[in-house]
Amino acid sequence: MDNRTPIQTFRDLQVYTLAHQLAMKIFWLSTKFPAEEKYSLTDQIRRSSRSVAANIAEGWGKRRFENTFKRHLIDSIGSLEETTKCWLLFALDCLYISQESYKELTTDTEYLGAKLSKLHENCKTF
Repeated sequence: MDNRTPIQTFRDLQVYTLAHQLAMKIFWLSTKFPAEEKYSLTDQIRRSSRSVAANIAEGWGKRRFENTFKRHLIDSIGSLEETTKCWLLFALDCLYISQESYKELTTDTEYLGAKLSKLHENCKTF
């Protein structure tokens, strides 16, 4: 017998919850960035991290069309890569975040990326 709760909204997707949590971690961490970064690094890292969750939500809204849903998952993976491999690395190299924070966020993004890839490979029209 299957005891899992059926997925009714994008908020029921584990990948969405993880993406939202990641974006919030990055938001709170970025509040400590220097003021001169407000319209560059701070804005970029917040936008790319939020885009991960936003693309999942948008894809869910278009889930009737499996390829469209998958395209949004790919966009989400792309935003995750941008966040991790570009903006977080800049934050680390500029000494705005610690090595420990960078490692923690990198671990989070690798886990989320694996989950997104798995969903992309196995998704079917809901």
